[in-house]
Amino acid sequence: MATTRTSGLNRKQRRELARRLQAADPGLEVMHPHAAGIDVGNSTHYVAVRPDRDPDPVRRFDCFTADLHRLADWLQHCGVTTVALQSTGVYWIPIYEILEAHGFEVYLVNARHTKNLPGRKTDVQESQWLLKLHPYGLLRNSFHPSAEIRVVRTYWRQRGDHVRAVSTCIQRMQKVLTQMNIQLANVISDLSGWTGQRIVRAILAGERNPETLAALSHPGIHATHAEIAKSLEGTWQPDLLFVLKQEVDLYDTYQLRIAECDQELERHLKTFADKPPDPPADPEPFPTLAPSDARAHQHHPKRRRKAGSHAPQFDLGRELHRISGVDLTRIDGIDVGVAQTVISEVGLDMSRWEDEDHFASWLGLCPDNRITGGKVLRRGTRHVINRAATALRLGASTLLRSQSYLGAQYRRFRGKLGAPKAITAMAHKLAVLVYRMLRWGHAYVDKGLQYYEERHRQQQIHLLKKRAAKLGLQIVEPQVA
Repeated sequence: MATTRTSGLNRKQRRELARRLQAADPGLEVMHPHAAGIDVGNSTHYVAVRPDRDPDPVRRFDCFTADLHRLADWLQHCGVTTVALQSTGVYWIPIYEILEAHGFEVYLVNARHTKNLPGRKTDVQESQWLLKLHPYGLLRNSFHPSAEIRVVRTYWRQRGDHVRAVSTCIQRMQKVLTQMNIQLANVISDLSGWTGQRIVRAILAGERNPETLAALSHPGIHATHAEIAKSLEGTWQPDLLFVLKQEVDLYDTYQLRIAECDQELERHLKTFADKPPDPPADPEPFPTLAPSDARAHQHHPKRRRKAGSHAPQFDLGRELHRISGVDLTRIDGIDVGVAQTVISEVGLDMSRWEDEDHFASWLGLCPDNRITGGKVLRRGTRHVINRAATALRLGASTLLRSQSYLGAQYRRFRGKLGAPKAITAMAHKLAVLVYRMLRWGHAYVDKGLQYYEERHRQQQIHLLKKRAAKLGLQIVEPQVA
């Protein structure tokens, strides 16, 4: 680059250019002159400001609420307007909220971006290091949703914990039954279903007759009455029955807690204002349908997909449609649970990301190939722990049997790249669709399996014609009578 820049200059001009380059200020531009750095801890916080703001530029504050307010007052007295702190566990949440309430611009910093300087061993030096980096804009602010979205996220995450606990209870029930040689799990698909729960609760009520227990099964069970009765012959050990009773009680308790989370979530979502559907900003946000396909879609619209087991006890899809202005469940692979997870993690304001590529990169669904000297050292995506990305991956994995455009695309990727990479690629596709719908109000219309197959066929024909032309050949398509 430098050789090209100086190749057309004589010796005198090159010396003059070198003097100008040496005289130029190589320093960094100050972007946050009124900054402070905070090292967050469990019991104490260390705060550093510039030495010209206070004779004691580094102070120690306890984690109590009164001390945090005193910390905010001291920063205001020092003329600080922006603060950088690390996202340490959950200890940063109270101080973040108090500083935000006092009007500070708070930068929540990833600890990975600040640990590259060797020799920093104390909390004082940590806060001073944050103070050195933040004024020059060298720290990136982490994403933090709005206050109302954070409430939704809290309810939904708590509900998710209860759902996982329910699954653990079911596994323990199945384990106890197996220890008593009750092979009920081999004849019914789900122990938490209508048949399984009726039989388990009858066993706890004292019923031991296999024929009587088998009569409690649903008529739609594929197994015969004789097979179910045969699977219910076992050893009725008192200690294992005691464990089974406790697991059933825990199951009922978690079901009650899930219902309470649904009530609080519904109550909070009703406080959101309605968002009417916006007219598409892009004249063609998604590929258009042929007239016949559009008429078919109009007469047979895609039904809103509900969540699987442990579905919310209210119409969550309608509430999400009301507050977002779009119906994300129209996208194949995204049900109500996936849509709620994405909204509770990223919010409704997509303008925080410059475009859909930045959004997918933030989710960790973009390639992050490490290349040096023209040699690829590693291929793959960044290691990102993001609940929204995990939900999109789960949604993408359900496209295997989907008779839709996205389903056909996923199966082609799966055959070409393998299942893991295909899931990541389709999760990226789903993220792009979600971004467009939430950002621009675009409506998603599935073009169908036949459209994708025909388009893929035309692409393959075009590729074969190009290869044949390079070899001096010509491909002639047969005329259809």
